[in-house]
Amino acid sequence: MPHPSSHLRPAGLTKTHPDWAEWDQAWTREAAKLTGRTDLTVVVAPGAGGDAPACFYPHFRRIEVDATHIGDPDIANPRRAAHKKLVPTGYGALVHEAGHAAHSLWTAPPGTPPVVADIAMVLEESRAEGRQRARRRGDRRWLRHMVNVLVNEDDAPVDDPWHAAYAAGLLLARVDARILTAKDVKAVRAAVTGILGRKRLAQLREIWREAHAVADTDADTMIELAWRWCRLLGIDPAAQPATPIADDGEFAGALAAAIGGFLAAAARLTPAAYTAQRIAERHGAPAEWTLRDPTAEERQAANTLAARLRAARTSSVEPGTRPSAIPPGRLRARAAITADAQRAAGQMPTAQPWQQRATLPPHKPKLHLAVLVDVSGSMWAFAEPMSSAAWILANAARRTDATVTTLAFGEAVTLLVPPHHKPTQVQQMQTYDSYERFTEAVKLADQLLNLRHRSTVRMLAVVSDGWFVEGTEAAQRLITTLHRSGCAVLWLHPDDSEACHTYTHTTTVAVTNPVTAINVIADAAVTALTTA
Repeated sequence: MPHPSSHLRPAGLTKTHPDWAEWDQAWTREAAKLTGRTDLTVVVAPGAGGDAPACFYPHFRRIEVDATHIGDPDIANPRRAAHKKLVPTGYGALVHEAGHAAHSLWTAPPGTPPVVADIAMVLEESRAEGRQRARRRGDRRWLRHMVNVLVNEDDAPVDDPWHAAYAAGLLLARVDARILTAKDVKAVRAAVTGILGRKRLAQLREIWREAHAVADTDADTMIELAWRWCRLLGIDPAAQPATPIADDGEFAGALAAAIGGFLAAAARLTPAAYTAQRIAERHGAPAEWTLRDPTAEERQAANTLAARLRAARTSSVEPGTRPSAIPPGRLRARAAITADAQRAAGQMPTAQPWQQRATLPPHKPKLHLAVLVDVSGSMWAFAEPMSSAAWILANAARRTDATVTTLAFGEAVTLLVPPHHKPTQVQQMQTYDSYERFTEAVKLADQLLNLRHRSTVRMLAVVSDGWFVEGTEAAQRLITTLHRSGCAVLWLHPDDSEACHTYTHTTTVAVTNPVTAINVIADAAVTALTTA
C-alpha cells in the first residue's frame, strides 16, 4: 500500500479514457457539489490515481479515480443519484479526494525532512475527512467505504513502534474524526496499545486531536505536530530524515492480523475468507503458465507417497488409558461419587468411575509442508520436475491429513497450489525472472501454514541456488526464526557449490539430477513424521 501522500503527490497525469467520458463529466459536476469549487476536473480511468485508488493534483485542480474500484462503465448511470450505492468504494474515493480539494490547502515548507512530511500527511488524512464530514454529514457513509482501500496489512509488515503509530494515525484517528467507530477498530487499538503502551498512545492521540482543529491553510502547525510525533517515537528527523522502513527479515505480527480483521469485517467476510480472497487476487499464476493433465507415472507417485505418509503417521501402537463404568481398573473417587449421586437422584449414571489400561490408537502427527521454488532464470532445469512435484505432493497430502502448499518466487510470488487443494492438472512453471522475492514467499508460506506454531510437524523445503538480488541477510534472519520455532528447513540447490549460496540453520542437499528433488522432499517429510 502506498503512503497516503502518494495521492497528493502522484507521479503523473493519466490520460482520459473514451469509455469513461460520461463518468468524467458526471463526477466533475459532482465534485463541485462536494467541494464548493467550480474549477475542478475529475478523470475516471483504469490505472488513474498513480499507485493510489484516487488522487488529487492541487496544481492542476484535478481529481483522478481508478476505474478499477468501479468496475465496468455500464454498471450504473453516473448522472443518477442512485449510482452511488452501486459503486460505493469508487464514490467514496471521489468524496475522499474532494475532502482534500476543499480542506488540504497547505503544503510542507521546502527543506522539511521526508519523515516529518509523511507524518504530517498521515495526520492530514483524518483531519481532511473530519472537515468534510462536518460540512457534509452524509459523506461519512462514503468515506467509510474509502478507508477499506486506503489501508491494508502491508501498512504493518512488522510490530514496531513506527508502524504501530502509523496504523493508529490512519485508523484510530478516524474514530476521533467521527468516520469510524471505536468498535470498528477495537482489535487494532489492542494491537497498537500492546506495542506502544497506553501512555504513548494517549500522547499520540493528543497530537492528532490537535491536528483536527488546525486551519486548512496552517502548514506550520501541521509540521510542528509531525515533529512532536517523531520525537514521541524516539526519531530525530535531523539525524534520520528518511521515513523508517520495515526490517525485511522479520515476520508480520499482531498488528497485521488486526488490520486484516478490520478489513475482513468491512468486507463482511470471515478473516480466513478475506485472507484467501486477497491471496488469490495477488498471487495468481501468470497467464503464460500452462496447465496439463498428470501422467500415469505422476499418479502412481502420488499414491506411493500417500501410502508412505500414512505409514509414517501410524508406525506404532502405544498403551493408554480409558474410562469405564465397570471394573477392573483404578477407581476414580470423584467419578464414583458423581455416579452414586446420579443413582440417588433416580437418574441413569453417566459417570465412569473406573480407569482401565487399554491399547489406544497412537497420536497421529499432522504435517504442514511448504515448498518454495525459485523461478529465476538460473533455475530453469528445476521448472518441469518441480511442477510435477507440486501436483504429486498436493494429491498425496489430501489422502493423509497433511497440509501442503507450493509457491513459486521470482519477480512475483505465485501460489501454485493452495493448502487443502487437490489439483486436477499440473501447473507448468516457467523460469525467466531476474529477481527473487524470497522473503515475501517465506512470509506468505508462514501465513498459509502457520509455520512458527508448534502444534504441528512443520517443514519448509526451498529449491533455489540461494543468491537473491534483495540480499541474503534478511533471508537468513527469517530462516533462523523458523528454525528456533522448531520448523525444519530443507534447502535443495543445484550441484554446483561455486554458484550457490548456503544458509545456516538448514539441512542443505546438493541435487545432481533435478528429477530426484521430489524424492528428497518426500523422504524428509516421511522422516519428520516418523520421528515426531
